[in-house]
Amino acid sequence: MKREPLPTPDERDGSHDPLWRSPTGLSLLLVVLTFSAFLRLGTCDFVNYDDPDYVTANLHVQGGLSWKNLVWAFGTGCASNWHPVTWISHMLDWRFFGASAAGHHWMSLLFHILNGLLVFACLRLMTGALWRSWLVAALFALHPLHVESVAWISERKDVLSMLFFLLCLWAYVGYVRAQDSRRYLLALVFFAFGLMSKPMLVTVPFLLLFIDYWPLVRFRSASGIRLLIWEKLPFLALSAISCVVTFFVQRSGGSVSTSLSLDARLANAMISYCRYLAKTFWPGDLSVLYPHPGSWPVWQVILAALLLTAVFVAAALLGRRFPYFPVGWLWFFGALIPVIGLVQVGVQSMADRYTYLPSIGLFLLVVWAGADFLSSRRIPKVISVGVSALAIMGCFMVTWRQVGYWRNSLTLFERAIQVTKNNYLAFNNIGDFLSSQGKTAESMEFYLKALQINPRYEDALNNMGYALAGQRRYAEALPYYEAALRVRPTQPEVNNNYGNALSELGRRDEAMAHYRLALRSNPEHSEAHNNLGIVLAMSGKPEEAIEHFQQAIRLNPGYASAHSNLGNAFAVQRKWKEAVAEYEETLRLKPSDSQAQNNLANVLAEQGQLEMAVQHYQQSLALSPQNPEAHRNLALALLRLGKRDAAVAHLEEALRLKPDDASARQQLDLLKRQ
Repeated sequence: MKREPLPTPDERDGSHDPLWRSPTGLSLLLVVLTFSAFLRLGTCDFVNYDDPDYVTANLHVQGGLSWKNLVWAFGTGCASNWHPVTWISHMLDWRFFGASAAGHHWMSLLFHILNGLLVFACLRLMTGALWRSWLVAALFALHPLHVESVAWISERKDVLSMLFFLLCLWAYVGYVRAQDSRRYLLALVFFAFGLMSKPMLVTVPFLLLFIDYWPLVRFRSASGIRLLIWEKLPFLALSAISCVVTFFVQRSGGSVSTSLSLDARLANAMISYCRYLAKTFWPGDLSVLYPHPGSWPVWQVILAALLLTAVFVAAALLGRRFPYFPVGWLWFFGALIPVIGLVQVGVQSMADRYTYLPSIGLFLLVVWAGADFLSSRRIPKVISVGVSALAIMGCFMVTWRQVGYWRNSLTLFERAIQVTKNNYLAFNNIGDFLSSQGKTAESMEFYLKALQINPRYEDALNNMGYALAGQRRYAEALPYYEAALRVRPTQPEVNNNYGNALSELGRRDEAMAHYRLALRSNPEHSEAHNNLGIVLAMSGKPEEAIEHFQQAIRLNPGYASAHSNLGNAFAVQRKWKEAVAEYEETLRLKPSDSQAQNNLANVLAEQGQLEMAVQHYQQSLALSPQNPEAHRNLALALLRLGKRDAAVAHLEEALRLKPDDASARQQLDLLKRQ
């Protein structure tokens, strides 16, 4: 097959220009601008929206790159997505940065900077245009709509999939230039890795066809076009597989909504395309979530349809003279199709992060059209440079400000409430943040605000129940859990929390049933295993309880409470050696656990190791001086060592703290009669 010629560049490559006008100099400038615009990422924390699922509460991610976790990454549908490469990326981050959010943010920024450089390199390779390619790359790197993709740690999948897409594009263009089958295979490999980072790349085979039309200029005959389509079939096959896997994973994860009619989804899609266009040109009132309104006014839908039709007609009419017009528009329009809401996933009507890939097409269209317009009107270059500089400066300043809203969950969702209406998720997440700060009463006010907007919002219902249970108002918590389970009966977290409340009210059989429901939905829910074990132990089933405690520990080796409960179960069976090992592991993980110190001392006392038992009782009381049980147990151990006066003092303290302690009262009376 004949090698395709490089399109004639409209600008020189700058190889003999000064550094600041050369590709190297412009690349350095792009890096400096991007890093500076996102500099405040270093002060941003994790947020309570998806970050727990992806990083902060994900034990597989925190376990690092073990064979077990790699198998999990390729087999899980956690977070309603199949993206094993993204999981591996998070595992590596945790290995190097642990719970420090700054390191995770810097890695996302590094990927974003690389993506900006690759946009510049790929466009320059395809078009030969230096300044136009750089301007598109600068708009991509600095646009405020892309803050969400970079600043949200859970959206690592965005920057990572883009990296692989751009590498795929680079390899594909190299294949077209050299007709080297190895580069074609490399492009396929990069595409596969991109799909395993985020399935939004499923439209890439069509994007490759678009660039075949322009700037690669490969549409030369009907037979040639058929060959180009055949050339894309392996890419289409990978896309088809990704679509099927993604649909089933998202549906099984409960994120695919069936509450909206097809008409409502089509209307929202047309409105969203126009909203994306508007926010690209005027990026104001950006939010982490734009709640779906359910329906839109008919006149707005009609206007949106007319606008989109007009753009398609313009692209068709101007395509021969200005081929970048249909290519840029179809890139933008086509890349958004997987996330435009035809299949409704989640509660949003649109999302800033969805523009990360599509915006390149729009920027390409605008920059090339603007440059052609200015040059055709013989407008001085200083004007075009000034307009470009203003656009870049505007993006820089708004991006700098937008990054600041990602400082923590409170600042992020307070901003969302300011710029959107009826944002029940934002109210709920502010409540969740306040709860994590120990401000339970304040958090409940925000949960109630969320429920006023959406009474069926299961997260707010669950959180409200949890807050009431935290105040020991278990009976009041039950209706909230029950309402949440009416929305989604299989939700594991709600079933686990509901089981806890039932257990506290003495309804153990019902509690066990809900713990088992939680484990049926999520067999890796370590807390549900631990809680079920507690109820089984209290019901006189220590063997079954031990199995669940051990399963909780297998899932979460650092689960101190499960180790302590397993020690208790072994102690009931008089397996002293095993009990001691579990209590010691509990104290290694949680040295401040006064009850584990007391329980370890009890087992040591049973074995006749009284001196060691006394030491652990004393350590328990040093941690919790107001524990009457530890005072009474210490007194009994001291009596066995013949230390009567010290024993009397601890029995008196136990009775002061708990006057109805019959055992301590009986022992003290006996000592006083002697």
